[in-house]
Amino acid sequence: MKNTGNNIKKIISVKELHSFMGLPSPLNPLITIIDHSKAINSGQAHDQKLLLNFYNISIKRSFKGKLKYGKNHYDFDDGTMSFIAPNQIISTHSEEDRNKDGWSLLFHPDLIRQYPLVKAIKNYGFFSYSVTEALHLSDDEEKTVEAIIQNIQKEINSRLDNFSQDVIVSNLELLLGYCNRFYSRQFITRKMATNDLLTNFEKILDSYFDDNSDLTLPSVEKLAMELHVSSSYLSDMLRSVTGQNTQQHIHDKLIEKAKEILTTTTLTVSEIAYQLGFEYSQSFSKLFKNKTNLTPMQYRQSYN
Repeated sequence: MKNTGNNIKKIISVKELHSFMGLPSPLNPLITIIDHSKAINSGQAHDQKLLLNFYNISIKRSFKGKLKYGKNHYDFDDGTMSFIAPNQIISTHSEEDRNKDGWSLLFHPDLIRQYPLVKAIKNYGFFSYSVTEALHLSDDEEKTVEAIIQNIQKEINSRLDNFSQDVIVSNLELLLGYCNRFYSRQFITRKMATNDLLTNFEKILDSYFDDNSDLTLPSVEKLAMELHVSSSYLSDMLRSVTGQNTQQHIHDKLIEKAKEILTTTTLTVSEIAYQLGFEYSQSFSKLFKNKTNLTPMQYRQSYN
């Protein structure tokens, strides 16, 4: 365990984490499930910032404080899950804020290093949601999650053999697959927040194309920043509600603007491409044809 300055402690092993939290030595050096009611910590976490070299999946119940993750706070409620990637700074405001009901599953990246999950896990956007939108579980969903956690705990408690890691990783894949499904459901059931975000996204995107002067295409990251969410969260929300990610929405809006210019002006394709922020007209023409099955000139001619 290292102090990295600014009162930030870096914990790089499961054993160090157990020691920090006042728990017995772990049964497995790469993965642990911590019962929050049994974590002592002896007040060490008072206004403490931690940098954990683990994936952290938690369920928190009756959490009265605020867990800070980066610059934001998790919107915890009863039966909610959080997902934190390795090497992220987390902190609670005081020892009283510490959650005492729920559990945390923490595993070192080395656990999945030799498995396909090491690449697949990067596709689970909820590990990078800077908006820190917690996963709110229904009773049935929580039972599903708890059953998988029990399987993992059983395997951790069992005697290690040549199949232990395979079984644990398989259960992790199953857990993440279910959580991905539940997040997709949440985007739909929490319609008010989702619809507000979608409406604001469309307004901001429209504003980039309303001006007739030369424009610079907005990046996915810039749009997400203006909406105060992460690019992963924005794309996942849009894909869940509309079937398309952020980049596809940008391209659709761009093609609509291009169609408008093609049918209402005599600008050349190169001039239109430049006006729409393309450095090369070939790139614009290729995108236009991919989206419409027509070249820009063929589209213009169809209106003459």
